[in-house]
Amino acid sequence: MKKIKKPESLADQAYNLIRKDILTGILAPNEELREEKLAIELGISRTPLREAIRRLATDGLVVLKTGKPASVSSFTKEDALHQMEVRKLLETYNIEQVARFVTPTFLNTLRDNLKLQKQASDKNDFHEFMELDREFHLILANQNPNTKLREMIHTINTGVNRAFLILANTYPISAMEASGEHEDIFTALENKDEVAATKAMLEHMDNIERRFLHYYKKG
Repeated sequence: MKKIKKPESLADQAYNLIRKDILTGILAPNEELREEKLAIELGISRTPLREAIRRLATDGLVVLKTGKPASVSSFTKEDALHQMEVRKLLETYNIEQVARFVTPTFLNTLRDNLKLQKQASDKNDFHEFMELDREFHLILANQNPNTKLREMIHTINTGVNRAFLILANTYPISAMEASGEHEDIFTALENKDEVAATKAMLEHMDNIERRFLHYYKKG
């Protein structure tokens, strides 16, 4: 029997809504997040709103300023490439470790995610796919007992996904390619092949950078 899910707190709901607007570009880089305006729009008090904004700052999506409203963080092509460079190091190290902790439950969770990825790709729902892409990599990270590594992967992946959502949301072919690469990673893990899993992740990271540069030029 499944456990009953607890309802999200106001802070969680505010965090998710503002995060989505930042990732999709509705809230533009450097745009101020005025508490009074946001609180009215979201229908909540400032206390949960401030908690949400602090969490977004931890994710690198918001910049906190003393005596001034927080603002959406900016990013450049160089910022995105630097994040991808760090992400490659973190993800390849993580998958090498995770290949030693493969369990049936872990594989089933990944398998369910991959099915949803395919559905989103088939519907050309790029935003939904990117959320599932983020979840796929979080599932991998969460299998590692190193909590600090998990936190770092979460933060860096948020930044990389943001770049793709803003610059590449009209290119659904990216979702099809990424989904296939995720399948290769899954197959290697299913076979408990540490070398193949690391190789598949490294190729995935290289392809992410290639796609980003392609979309950046076209954008």
